Amino acid sequence: MTTPAHLFSSDNTAGASPEIVEAVSRAATGQAKPYGADDLSADVRRRLCEIFERDVDVLLVSTGSAANALSLAALTPPWGSVLCHRDSHINNDECGAPEFYTAGAKLVPLGGEDAKIDPDALRAAVRHKAGDVHSVEPSVVSLTQATETGAVYTLDEIETLGSVTEEAGLRLHMDGARFAGAVAALGRTPAELTWRAGVDLLSFGATKNGTMTADAIVVFDRSLTPELSFRAKRAGQLAAKMRFHAAQLDAYLTDGLWLRNAAHANAMAARLQDGLKALPGIGLLGVADANVVFCRLPQQVTEGLLADGYVFYHDRWEPGVARFVTSFATTEADVDGLLEAVGRHTG
Repeated sequence: MTTPAHLFSSDNTAGASPEIVEAVSRAATGQAKPYGADDLSADVRRRLCEIFERDVDVLLVSTGSAANALSLAALTPPWGSVLCHRDSHINNDECGAPEFYTAGAKLVPLGGEDAKIDPDALRAAVRHKAGDVHSVEPSVVSLTQATETGAVYTLDEIETLGSVTEEAGLRLHMDGARFAGAVAALGRTPAELTWRAGVDLLSFGATKNGTMTADAIVVFDRSLTPELSFRAKRAGQLAAKMRFHAAQLDAYLTDGLWLRNAAHANAMAARLQDGLKALPGIGLLGVADANVVFCRLPQQVTEGLLADGYVFYHDRWEPGVARFVTSFATTEADVDGLLEAVGRHTG
């Protein structure tokens, strides 16, 4: 059986923060109104209004894929297109859910270093065949924060892409599966990194950072809330006992737990990145601003780590490329053990 110290394939391998487990246990006693009418759901909305420094609406969902697909469906007509990075999660890892929930809108992948959309590519894409009835209509831009390679969009980068999006009359969605990691890395406010830069809807990820089964859609353009509410119900995302989702997110947002967890995961990735730099024959790819580290490993190192029981993605993107992901539960000893194993197999 693989030990926790050997799991670096995803931050989804981690369990849940003790505070969140305790909150769910407390929510299991007594009774509460169903379908999000409970007090805990109201508390979550209040906390997110405070965090984002404005009134927002909140829809609690069970997965990040649901948050992304429902958000895009509310922003995109069936004849529209979603402009995203070619390495984005919605383009590669959601089994066509965005296309399904939008009733056929097309994802148009764009390039850019570190899985960030290149501004010039976006400027061209927002105008490409716009208004041409024979083509899909550019409708929404989706940014992933932090990106699939562990990089983060800076505030200037978000504002630039937001301006391009607004000038073209498109909407802006942010896939924030690792949003907490980006906030912790940048030291900017959640408001600055979202609605103040033009974001209409945020998929607010929490499962990768300490909750069990709870993510959220944070709605900055509240005119979208009625449609999103119907879409969530139709998609089976309006949980009868919503208080259990709410209990997780309420604890997650209390006393800065969400940012502490993210800062720890980021620090463990930085420790891993620094250690790999010192080893011969290991080539780092990009910069791990958040909790994802990509590198090139010699074949004997990959084989040796697998024989040792380490679990990580390798050769998925191209031969010799490996990805290691840390989490709020990763310890310094876990990282140091991995570095020792890499060094040993490097020989």
